[in-house]
Amino acid sequence: MPPRINLPPVTRISLLALGLQSVLSAAIRYRQWTAHSEIVIPYLNLIPQLSLVYPWTFVTTTLVESNIFTFSIAALTLYHGGRYLERAWSSRELAKFLLVTSLIPNALCFATLILFFTFTRNERWTLMTIAGTISLQISFLVAFSQLVPAHTVTLFRGILSLRVPRFPLLYIGVVTALCLTPMLTSVSFLLAVYGFITSWTYLRFYKAVFPDLDQSQTSSLRGDASETFAFAEFFPGPVRPVVAGISENVFNMLVAMRVCTPFTQDHISAARGDNAFSHHSHQRGVPGSARAEAERRRALALKALDQRLHAATAGAAARASSNPAPPAVQPPAPSATGPTVQTQPQANTQKTMTAQTGDAGSSSDNDGSRSNA
Repeated sequence: MPPRINLPPVTRISLLALGLQSVLSAAIRYRQWTAHSEIVIPYLNLIPQLSLVYPWTFVTTTLVESNIFTFSIAALTLYHGGRYLERAWSSRELAKFLLVTSLIPNALCFATLILFFTFTRNERWTLMTIAGTISLQISFLVAFSQLVPAHTVTLFRGILSLRVPRFPLLYIGVVTALCLTPMLTSVSFLLAVYGFITSWTYLRFYKAVFPDLDQSQTSSLRGDASETFAFAEFFPGPVRPVVAGISENVFNMLVAMRVCTPFTQDHISAARGDNAFSHHSHQRGVPGSARAEAERRRALALKALDQRLHAATAGAAARASSNPAPPAVQPPAPSATGPTVQTQPQANTQKTMTAQTGDAGSSSDNDGSRSNA
């Protein structure tokens, strides 16, 4: 029998939706194809001028691919990335992450195309199709950058080595290059940029944090205050100070507008993994300090497993106390012929041997006297 593929539920549903919607879109395009017109499906894809009466397309259009090349990449991304994130987080957290990184980039792209139409009065902007998993793909890269920030990927047999936080910008560069070809449109570039910003913002400020078992943290902590997940860490070293300054000013403006709130000491402690705070740990622009997220999560998993084992042991002990075992079988009593070796009195034995020796001597003397007589 072929090996069974074990996929978590949210990843499995996403892959099924991607396959069904992409096949349906391909069938409709094949049936209505003409050489002189461009086919649009407003009830399946998000099209600014036509899809307002189909509000579900703001979400469903993400899982629709129009060619076999992009479909293959999308399927591999959902299979490997979705399975990894769903097991690292949970099915509920992954579902929320997919919803946020699908809906918000599509809505921002929709608003951008409407804005372009307002300035240019070119109706072509409102007839462009917003579809594809590009926003999900770059969101997965951002999530990997949070989980394994120090991991290095080696490509081309060691010729090129890149840390995981370098991949989101590299991906945006590849999408930008493909937008210059007929394979992708300018909408793909907008989806990549908006997906990057949306996923980082959600993971940085809003995603629920797993409580650290080593510390007394509240369960309402959200976001990631670690320095390794700061926005500037995604950029190369020469431009990193400039990006850090700009991001800090933007955040201070949002705090003044009461859109965002600074991290508390609990957030910073959760990011550091200890109770020590540095001087710039209290700044939200580039908050926290470095931590190995993968090792921390592995330690959490081990502690959770240890707690479950202790709970199982305690439950077994409670059941054993409530159901006492039957009395043990007593060993058979010693035979009446005499005591065992362990209970024989040594002193009596020596006296008996002495008496026997004395009796033997007396009998030999008597025999001798008789013979002399």
